Formats: sequence, structure tokens, C-alpha cells
Amino acid sequence: MSDKLQRPDWDNYFMNIAKVVAARANCCRRQVAAVIVKDKRIISTGYNGTPRGIRNCNEGGCPRCSSDAPSGHDLSVCVCSHAEENSIIQAAYHGISVKDSTLYTTFSPCLLCAKMIINSGIQEVVYHKQYTIAEQALDLLREAGVLVRPLLTKEEKIESGISE
Repeated sequence: MSDKLQRPDWDNYFMNIAKVVAARANCCRRQVAAVIVKDKRIISTGYNGTPRGIRNCNEGGCPRCSSDAPSGHDLSVCVCSHAEENSIIQAAYHGISVKDSTLYTTFSPCLLCAKMIINSGIQEVVYHKQYTIAEQALDLLREAGVLVRPLLTKEEKIESGISE
């Protein structure tokens, strides 16, 4: 065999899985997912959407998603749970500790999710894209000692002028 097998590193492996999980999201506005990993094993996943037993967003279950409210407005009427929140809750539902784990997410966490991440004992957050209102959340995570880092594709690194 002359061709070398191309395997993704662990970060890209788990982020690629998160991107597939995001396809399950039922939010009409944004598809986001989170994957919680411990010892290089997936222990929980979550995506954004309405709570269990509630009509999905795409079926009219969330008043905000059914409205024409601009991004960042009318957040108080949104009934959706975020991907990070759902991944933590899913682990708790099944009695799985997320302490000392890594959370991979397709968007950086909001402030509420950052607080849940800190209090659940997750030690690292790896995100693909930065949420537009995430600075305070990222600062809070760092202050709490949670390692936070973006994961860019090779193309995104080139576009940003970042060398490998």
C-alpha cells in the first residue's frame, strides 16, 4: 500500500460527529449540537430544540421560532433547550457523570450553558463557530478554569491566516 491512511485526529473526529448530531436539531433558526467525551469515548450527545413531549419547532412548538423576531430578540419566549444543556441533561437522565469530561459543540456556549458547563464539572469546551453573544460566556468559563478553544478546519485556518 502506497497511500497513507488519512484518519482524523480526536478533536476533528468528535467535532465531525457533533456536526452530524446537529442535523437532528429541530430548531428552525439554527442547528447546534454538543458531544460530551470522556477518555476518548462519547458519553452523551445533545442538540437544540423543544423539550421532550413538546411539539418540535418546525411544527410550531416554539413561539419565537414561529415568529419573525430578529436574531437576539424575544429570547424570553423561546421554549427550546440548547445543545449543551441537552447533552448535560441527557447524561444526568441516564445517571452518567460528566465531571472531568470535554464538551465538543458546533457553536460556542451562551451564558446560561456556560454556567451549566461549569457547575457540571466539564473541564474543557471545544467549539467550531463562535456564537455572536458569547464573549461573557467564554470569559466566565475561563475564569472558572475551564479550558476553552476553537477548532477550525484547515480551510478556516488558511482563511484566517493561522499556520498549523
